[in-house]
Amino acid sequence: MIKVNNLDVQFGKRILFQDVNMKFTPGNCYGIIGANGAGKSTFLRVISKQLDPTRGTVSLGPGERLSVLSQDHFAFDEYTVMDTVLMGHTTLWEVMSEKNALYAKPDFSDADGIRVSELEEKFAEMEGWNAESDAAALLSGLGIAEEFHYTLMKDMSGKQKVRVLLARALFGQPDNLLLDEPTNDLDIQTLQVLEEYLQDFAGCVIVVSHDRYFMDKVVDHLLVFKGEGEIQDFPGNYTQYREWSRMQAKDEAEQAKPAKSGNATAESDGAGTAKRDANFENKRKMSYKEKREYEQLTQEIDALTEEQKKLEEELCSGNLSVEELTEKSKRLPEIKDELDEKEMRWLELAEML
Repeated sequence: MIKVNNLDVQFGKRILFQDVNMKFTPGNCYGIIGANGAGKSTFLRVISKQLDPTRGTVSLGPGERLSVLSQDHFAFDEYTVMDTVLMGHTTLWEVMSEKNALYAKPDFSDADGIRVSELEEKFAEMEGWNAESDAAALLSGLGIAEEFHYTLMKDMSGKQKVRVLLARALFGQPDNLLLDEPTNDLDIQTLQVLEEYLQDFAGCVIVVSHDRYFMDKVVDHLLVFKGEGEIQDFPGNYTQYREWSRMQAKDEAEQAKPAKSGNATAESDGAGTAKRDANFENKRKMSYKEKREYEQLTQEIDALTEEQKKLEEELCSGNLSVEELTEKSKRLPEIKDELDEKEMRWLELAEML
């Protein structure tokens, strides 16, 4: 569980978010979307204590552990793949390191023996004897063959490093998990492993991703970062949010019609309706051209999402020839790039609803 109380983050005069109060509970996956620069990654950095907020607090449940997907692909270059994953469980790694250092002392004392005994007890409580086999299974499941498990990270390719860092974040069954763009550089099979892991995950997950198809499969709650300090809480996934936004646009358009006509019915609506219409008029409304663009983008996003879904099913079917596999593998990242571009513009237009 993650609790956020009275949280403000401000850089100079720019307010990223203000007076945020939220509780992220176990068994739920929360997705964060919004335009670039709205504060999505900054929010994760505050929760993970990598950045201090301007005001407010972030706390975990008693005795809980938070794991974060590292974005620094060079931070562990001098460590082996196995050690990088084991380091994901900070407490276990500290116990292992201290225990091994004491055993290596040439002048091992009685006091050292007492301390080692304490560390061995902690190590057993955390099932440390199974740590390497658990890490190996996780790595293999994410596409890192056993032959690379004791290779230095600096000798791994960029895509391999992404998988190792993902294994590091997932290792040790953390209570809370923060994932910033976890699908980058993942192939279809590895992506499916991640999706299945998150769907079965008993803890709390907060994820930032431009991959809307992935978000639809794993997210059951959405936070929409709208800019200027506003965060909208939506109980559903990305597709459900888009459908809800479409309905909102339709309803607000209907509500605005009497105000534009200036007839007697509109004048007699009362103070509550007048206030509602005034608030609606204060927002910058879409031009006719923008409305047409919004409708067109909605159709294009739906079509691309469907194409992506079918393509991924075909790639996983095992029925494609090498030529077909190569051709369709090239198309998949193109679809994702197109979706990213169109969905960012769709979100900008949705702000005017």
